[in-house]
Amino acid sequence: MPTNKPKKILIAPLDWGLGHTARCIPIIGHILRQGHVPVVACNQWQRSFIEATFSDIEYIHLDGYNITYSKWNRIAQSGLLSQLPRITNTIKKEQLWLRQLAMKMQIDGIISDNRYGLYLHGTPSVILTHQLQVQTGMGLLADRLVQELHYNYLNHFNETWVPDIAGANNLGGILSHPSQLPGHYQYIGLLSRFEEGAPLAGTEGSNFNAQPLLILISGPEPQRGQLSHILWQQALAHTGAVVFVEGSASAIVPGDVPPHITYHKLLTGDDLKNALAAASMVICRSGYSSLMDLVALGKRAILIPTPGQTEQEYLAKDLTERGIFYSVPQNKFDLQRHLNEAITFPFHPLPREGSFGVYKAVLEDWISSL
Repeated sequence: MPTNKPKKILIAPLDWGLGHTARCIPIIGHILRQGHVPVVACNQWQRSFIEATFSDIEYIHLDGYNITYSKWNRIAQSGLLSQLPRITNTIKKEQLWLRQLAMKMQIDGIISDNRYGLYLHGTPSVILTHQLQVQTGMGLLADRLVQELHYNYLNHFNETWVPDIAGANNLGGILSHPSQLPGHYQYIGLLSRFEEGAPLAGTEGSNFNAQPLLILISGPEPQRGQLSHILWQQALAHTGAVVFVEGSASAIVPGDVPPHITYHKLLTGDDLKNALAAASMVICRSGYSSLMDLVALGKRAILIPTPGQTEQEYLAKDLTERGIFYSVPQNKFDLQRHLNEAITFPFHPLPREGSFGVYKAVLEDWISSL
């Protein structure tokens, strides 16, 4: 029987870039607004990121998966496959960690963002994932086999929440709308830390020369550093204003930053939102959480998928074909050429109204049942 007693909810985002952590921010915020108690399980850099928004909530340290990518696209898939035994071992370790945690503190419910070992029998457990149909890059048979393995993991949870829009006008394409769906799934709409704000100015008919270009670099090493080098060299030769966000707290600040470039190691919260508001065009990875932020703020973007990350490569291609965003492979990127091409790209935005905030009712109903 539901009570008015505040519920303690464990939230655990995957440490694969900042995207999983960022999209948990609206969920954490709504749990707090409803008078309940979020407990975030994460590593130190995830905690630092979340603390920019929530400084007074409880954190528990949990080691990440520490997935890395090859420098070269042609061996990236095999590099990821070679890490599967370690990933599987991490899933087993986090399941043991959760059982030990449950003996120390009373958790009423669990929300795991793509961490497959964080379910607990007897405790309502939700997994948050947008990628129901994993893109292996190795053909349909491999995709089906991996999907079967994936669904086996999802079935350990009581519910699967998919952060996308139900129906044809969605963001994730076949990633989130495969022909075969798992049991206990629910589309919860898009998630963005910027969803509460109005669509930003400078989206329609932007003058690329009058407003700064925003370069947002993110994702795991070494590909983050590879892209940073490419874009920094081209930004130096750009004639217009550039805001360059390195995406790494440990990056070495360039010794000579020219006047037309504003350089940041990281931007978060309102600082990032203000940079987006001022930008005529955003250049960034095609990570799913970044895409949700762009949709929330109504921004145009040139996407550069991480080489070898088949999910990002699929999203970039699909969204370009649908005229939603423009994309270019990393090894072919030419700043001036592709800015000129982007001027004539259609940029058909996904509808913002009705796409965000769906998760609030889902979350409230779930917590009321705990």
